Amino acid sequence: MSAPKDQHFLIDRHAIDRIADAVDVSGKRVLEIGPGEGALTRALLARGARVIAVEVDFNLCSELELIFAEEIEDGRLRLICGDILKVALPPFDIVVANLPYSASSKITFRLLDLGFEAAVLMYQKEFARRMIARPGTHEAGRLSVMVQTYARVKPILELPPAAFRPKPQVRSWVVKIVPQEPPFPIRDRKVYADVVRVLFSYRRKTVRRALSSGRDTFSDEVLGRVLAALPDEILAARPENLTLEEFARIAEVVAEHG
Repeated sequence: MSAPKDQHFLIDRHAIDRIADAVDVSGKRVLEIGPGEGALTRALLARGARVIAVEVDFNLCSELELIFAEEIEDGRLRLICGDILKVALPPFDIVVANLPYSASSKITFRLLDLGFEAAVLMYQKEFARRMIARPGTHEAGRLSVMVQTYARVKPILELPPAAFRPKPQVRSWVVKIVPQEPPFPIRDRKVYADVVRVLFSYRRKTVRRALSSGRDTFSDEVLGRVLAALPDEILAARPENLTLEEFARIAEVVAEHG
């Protein structure tokens, strides 16, 4: 295991407290992704959380085992050394994390699949801005559609490079994510995810051409039935201009005819 190249440790005390206080963690099982040197871990423990910390860097894991030996011994902290995208995770209620920029999207999608009560996550500012972009606008993408389908997202804090060591070259946003029921019926979450992924893989094409280009995901037979069932106004639109309701409608047709 090795540390992500974009690993930056949060050192701003005020920011650490703001993040730890963003959600009531007392008595909760809190998944912390990338505890690093343990500053936020300590703040969460001090607020009564039972922390499950997942750290990919073996050297940092060894240091954390020494620093938090007492908390590990009494069961308040469980340290897992491994990749958050690969390790099996015990049940948790809340997520708090300074996510590595290079894996932010994949980690976010995994967390949404697993489910949680609330998450307080730190992202590169531009990434977070894409996350909250309104579906149907030019800035929207797969990330914004998937996140806003299943959750409410609210920026709560912006951090400059000086809040980290070493300093990144970008500003960061901390956002609060609270899961919600999809605003429109979704019969099959996997089908919905496949539809959104395929459409945004060809976002400059029409929906008709984008779906037709996804033959590695949908069979010719299924595509034929889907294209015949969808209205022309949706088929002629570009994926980047679709609303959440229209994504859900396409996915419903695919699920029905698949």
